Amino acid sequence: MSQMPQQAAVSKCPSCEEPLEPGDRFCGACGYDLSVVPARPEDSPTLAIHGVVSAPDDVDWPVARDSDGHGHPAPVHAAAELPGTDSGGSPLPPPPPAAPPSAPVAPAAPAGAPATGVRFDRPGEPEEYPLQAPDPRLTAEPAPVPGQAPAPEPAAASRQPAPAAPDAAEKVCVACRAGRVDDDGYCENCGHAQPRERDHMEQESGPIAAVSDRGLRHHRNEDAFSVGCTALPDGAPASVAIVCDGVSSATRPDDASLAASRAAGETLLGALPRGTHPQQAMHDAILAASQAVNALADEPATAREQAPHQNAPACTLVGAVVTTGLLVVGWVGDSRVYWVPADRTTPPARLTEDDSWAAQMVAAGLMNEAEAYADERAHAITGWLGADAYELEPHTASFKPDRPGVVVVCTDGLWNYAESAEEMAEAVPLDAAARPLHGARVLVGHALDGGGHDNVTVALLPFPAPSQGAGSA
Repeated sequence: MSQMPQQAAVSKCPSCEEPLEPGDRFCGACGYDLSVVPARPEDSPTLAIHGVVSAPDDVDWPVARDSDGHGHPAPVHAAAELPGTDSGGSPLPPPPPAAPPSAPVAPAAPAGAPATGVRFDRPGEPEEYPLQAPDPRLTAEPAPVPGQAPAPEPAAASRQPAPAAPDAAEKVCVACRAGRVDDDGYCENCGHAQPRERDHMEQESGPIAAVSDRGLRHHRNEDAFSVGCTALPDGAPASVAIVCDGVSSATRPDDASLAASRAAGETLLGALPRGTHPQQAMHDAILAASQAVNALADEPATAREQAPHQNAPACTLVGAVVTTGLLVVGWVGDSRVYWVPADRTTPPARLTEDDSWAAQMVAAGLMNEAEAYADERAHAITGWLGADAYELEPHTASFKPDRPGVVVVCTDGLWNYAESAEEMAEAVPLDAAARPLHGARVLVGHALDGGGHDNVTVALLPFPAPSQGAGSA
């Protein structure tokens, strides 16, 4: 059965030290429950611990408190957090300083050996205590001894590892030259957006070269080109250049120009060695380019992104074939071919006619050329490659220049800044036939210096085509 707690016979409250009356069960000052106070033992013998006699009973030890006087437990302190005194009340001597972090831990001393100066107050939590700076005399490297081998380098694990360099096969950031470029086109190190592959393109194939640049105003390059060299059945060399300009108002113009330039270039380089006349080969190449662009409109990805305000992918095309005695050009749209003779005292010429609103106005006699090209509708094209184009009419023409020179094949991103044949001839470097890549770079720079409002693409072909060996590419 249950029993009532027995009252302990004490004269003072263990909590607040107030005097108690006999028979009190609770302290009248703090309300302490006196029934939980254990009874005082009858005998308090003096015990010897490790040969040291405990302090006598007349020492005034502080009374331990297990309550703050209001029923809450007293705060608990670790021994290291309280000032230490000996049994007589005198302060304890300060502990010896902590050992330097670099000092090795001494092995355990045998029994009976004197204690060492190494002390570990709380070995589990060394980071809670500031460590004394190591003595430089202990950490300094010893002087080398003549004839002695140098000390080995510290282990690799003890040195700070260097950041891993990008793999050789990975793209490196053009800004910081250190970070890897992720799949989204941004540097993982500095976050810099990387230029896309088609923002600036250059290619040199034998004696011909082409350069394409995004320009200064457009967010992407919608131009494309294809250049190559081959040989006719009689071994005579032939150079080929195709330049395409995507129609910005169409869907996926960059894909259209790329597909058209590749299809036309491959068709020409395949037909000429078989003996197809260069003008007929150019006509067939334009038809092949048209089919390649039309096929883009049939792709499911294109069909899904079509909307009422969008149309099929579209682009313009212009190309040239140069042999030892014949120059063939072909085009659909408003990209152009210029003839610039090596002798600049002879007149240059423009070899193509634009499929544009301005050209129609001039041909009909309604405007002169200056008035037509000053109109805001001047660059509205009337012919292009694409599934929504009108009846396709490829234009081809053949020429037999009687002197050496260079053929300039370009988009309107260049001829906008050198429209007439005389202006183009003035922009073409004198050594363009001998250094076509340099000449193409100069012409692209001419357009960029003029404002770079459009994508710029130009290919240069020397005439006559220099021999490069049969089948060269």
